[in-house]
Amino acid sequence: MAGSLTQGEPTAASGPRPVPAVLRTALYAAGVLARRILLLAVLLAAVFAAVELLPGDAARATSERGESAADLAQRRHLLGLDRPVAERFWDWMTGLPTGDLGTSARGEPVADLLSRPFPNTLLLGGLALLVTLVASVALGCWAAARPGGRLDRAVSASATGILALPEFVVAVVLVLVFALWTDWLPAVTLTAADGSPASWQMLVLPVLALAIPQIGWNTRIVRAALADEAKAPHLETAVIDGLPRHRVLTHHLLPGALPTIAAGIATSTGMLLGGAVVVETIFNYPGIGSVLAGAVTDRDSPLIAGVVAVTGAVITGVLILADLVRAWASGGRT
Repeated sequence: MAGSLTQGEPTAASGPRPVPAVLRTALYAAGVLARRILLLAVLLAAVFAAVELLPGDAARATSERGESAADLAQRRHLLGLDRPVAERFWDWMTGLPTGDLGTSARGEPVADLLSRPFPNTLLLGGLALLVTLVASVALGCWAAARPGGRLDRAVSASATGILALPEFVVAVVLVLVFALWTDWLPAVTLTAADGSPASWQMLVLPVLALAIPQIGWNTRIVRAALADEAKAPHLETAVIDGLPRHRVLTHHLLPGALPTIAAGIATSTGMLLGGAVVVETIFNYPGIGSVLAGAVTDRDSPLIAGVVAVTGAVITGVLILADLVRAWASGGRT
């Protein structure tokens, strides 16, 4: 028939084809990445501005006793402190794409200053994150297996109490119990020739001091996510069909709760790396905590911003990964 449409040819009423889930997820990830990078840039600008507001400057903080006013003026010029802070920040930011984190107030490349301690901090934070993930999922599932029971109430109450403990309090208690009273674990971290901890035993207490508060936080998140997922209609069908309790948990509850659990773990990444500064100081751990403390004392904007940049990049990567997990779990519906 004249004017008839060939079979399979789209009609005007059919409208545009839907965007594939993979493409939607990729576009969503690109938008999230752009927002995260913009947020990190704003944070770095705030760091430069905050250091500028501190009393004194890097030239005076790093000066030798007896230096004259002319010497200080010359040092300020060499450090670029006589230039506007916005101009210094822009010069520092333009070097980031090439991996140039600038030069510290003492004339050393920031990248070199962070090359040894930052991997140690990543090791500490990564182990603490792994312990947090395993323990919180195990405890949350354990409590969810008997909702409203004695074990569920005990886990929820314990998680709430642990969540309220700061890292330094947990660290002091751990040192008191496992180092001073029982002498099972070392309280101070010794450094090997390559700058890493000399023994794995020296990692145990710092990792636990970081992980324990986050275990409390994430156990509550896991338990709440499982409780919400248990209200879904397909769960009742699975129970009616007579599936074993553990199979309902692993094949029906956990997959649906995965996006919420991933978001909680990603949030803990920032808390772990932030708390690492305090924990490293208590255990004399060779991480970026001592570097950051010295940088603040020296009013060293490039070094402080370098620490924030590399730490922020790690946190941003983990947050983007969590966003992708949520997008994947929802089938690209973001």
